Amino acid sequence: MPAAASSGVGRRIAYYRRLNRLTQEDLARSANVHVGTVRKIERGVRGVSDAVLDALAGALEVDPSRLIAPAQIGDRLQDSLRALSAAIATYDVPEAPPTRSLAEMGAAVDAAVSWRLQAQYVRLAQHIPALVADLAGALHSATGQDRARTARLLVAAYRAADAVAYKQGARDLSARLIELMRWAATHADHGLLDSVVAYVRTETFFAARAHDAGLRALETAIDQAPRPTTFDAIAARGALHMRAAVVAGRGGSKDSAFSHLQEATDLADQIPEGVYEGTAFGPSSVRIHHVSVSVSLGNEHLGRALTLAREWKPPRDEVPAERRSGFYIELARAQLWAGHRDDAFESLKVARRIAPQHTREHPWVREDAAVLRRLLRADRESLSHFAEWCNATE
Repeated sequence: MPAAASSGVGRRIAYYRRLNRLTQEDLARSANVHVGTVRKIERGVRGVSDAVLDALAGALEVDPSRLIAPAQIGDRLQDSLRALSAAIATYDVPEAPPTRSLAEMGAAVDAAVSWRLQAQYVRLAQHIPALVADLAGALHSATGQDRARTARLLVAAYRAADAVAYKQGARDLSARLIELMRWAATHADHGLLDSVVAYVRTETFFAARAHDAGLRALETAIDQAPRPTTFDAIAARGALHMRAAVVAGRGGSKDSAFSHLQEATDLADQIPEGVYEGTAFGPSSVRIHHVSVSVSLGNEHLGRALTLAREWKPPRDEVPAERRSGFYIELARAQLWAGHRDDAFESLKVARRIAPQHTREHPWVREDAAVLRRLLRADRESLSHFAEWCNATE
């Protein structure tokens, strides 16, 4: 891509540099760029290329999306989605051998999983096309234990890629990536991956509003899941129950939703909150899903969500950013429906602070921001700015 426009970028870089208590010389040294370049960017007298922007973002320990304008974020993500489509087109007939060792690809997958959980989609999108291409090439030639290990990494990489595609509304690409997850899982010799794929596949049912079919698919996956005798197996089964509760709630199946929530609660009580096979699960995650289900069911169930939110907030050190921001997005909808408009706007702002990309791309945020803008137009200039930021329309 061409150099990013200088407007606002330098100011944001300077802000995060000061926040990290770095001098311009410190930042230049850490990012491996010339200090004169940093000075010119911060003054706004020159643009910044993607490569320099990514280096500066890495040195500042922030996602590049925090340094550039929203329009530029969309451009970068769309470019990455095109590169991703090209990368997966040759998944079974790779054009070239991998450029990295298996250990290097494993480290890259770990980073991609972390970026996915923290909703750092710009950084993730930049790296994921080459990673899935390398892993597909490696799987093509791998044998023995290396083949199973490579396949397992490829499942995680496809899932990371799907997070970008799904959040950007590229539903066909997302569905294709999920099918590739299922394909790669057959080569992994790892029983829990079927549960992981079933969990992610639910996105296709959400997108199609096929809630009954999604619930049936999840209940089949629960029946086929490995016995919950290890932390990973407990988490895999529990995550499926959480997902089933939300699908049932979206479909209006109250009894089924609360039955699955209870199963998830019982399993979560057996293990600490954590990330298991790429999915956050534990007592805090289940509480967040209690709010989600209550919002999905609506009406008299909204009080349950509001009461839980008054008594508890998701711990920052336990729950990944994407899930924490999701909690506040769901809470905002409950508050809006209950008539607590100011509280709803505050929750949306909290969600943005936690995970701006996840919040900006969430359809509920756009819908709710548009409603709030209409209802509170007279005295909320900040709300107008928020609505414009997330592309809310009336």
